Amino acid sequence: MYICDVYQSSLKFYCQRFSNNATPIFTDQELLTVYLFCGAYQCYFSIKEIHTFTKEYLLSWFPNLPSYQTFNYRLKLMSEAINELVKHLITFFKPTDCDSMISLIDSMPIITCAGKNKTGKVATEIATKGYCSTKNMYYFGLKLHTLAFRREGTIPFPEMIILSSAEENDLTVLKREAADSLINRYIFADKIYSDFSFWGNKQQEQGVTMMTPVKAIKGEEPIITQREKAGRDLFSTALSKVRQPIESFFNWLNEKTNIQRAMKVRSTSGLLVHTMGKIAIAFIYLIF
Repeated sequence: MYICDVYQSSLKFYCQRFSNNATPIFTDQELLTVYLFCGAYQCYFSIKEIHTFTKEYLLSWFPNLPSYQTFNYRLKLMSEAINELVKHLITFFKPTDCDSMISLIDSMPIITCAGKNKTGKVATEIATKGYCSTKNMYYFGLKLHTLAFRREGTIPFPEMIILSSAEENDLTVLKREAADSLINRYIFADKIYSDFSFWGNKQQEQGVTMMTPVKAIKGEEPIITQREKAGRDLFSTALSKVRQPIESFFNWLNEKTNIQRAMKVRSTSGLLVHTMGKIAIAFIYLIF
């Protein structure tokens, strides 16, 4: 019922066809329900597995299930609707224990192929080559950026989820997509988000304080570096402990859905459904 209600209120405007086939026998609501149910509660994540399970065990619920080819084709047309569903889930099901004054931010690679000398040939409109320092790995694909509310004693809850190409700098994406809308909060992040002049202005104008580990200062006298090393290391360690739950969030998401591995994706729309669809599946499981 939730999917039907959300579809009627908003999702249909992102996927509804204005043609002779605007009212198919197997509806878009049924399509989304099958995909999300099999992913969240049966742990099937490939479209082939979802279609096979539905055909064998859920046909009495969905008697008009189309062929696998049609099911796969129509699901790929739903990428914008699934993206909107994710926004709806994180907006309307925000837990009450979220700390609106403290946010955590980081990114995770979505990998279509890996290797320093490999060039991806799938979804080249949105996917590019990048480097993941955490895994010490060159890869081709996307980055999944998450700005999340801190929660005491558990994984954070996303406030904003952004997809970018793998080559884009994390700070550049944050500046472009979210920095102007943030107000009155502390943000705990990795070194890559450090920009003293930019965040100094944001602190004065919007009350946003960016907390990152201490970066080496070019041209600093060695004696000063040595003198400050212990204090800087202690600060960076303390900050990393506060930021650690965002890494736990990514680990949880990947453990539940295997979202990082997109090697079997064969199109741009398929990559978008793979990424946002698995996020929707994870939150359907978490919320319901």
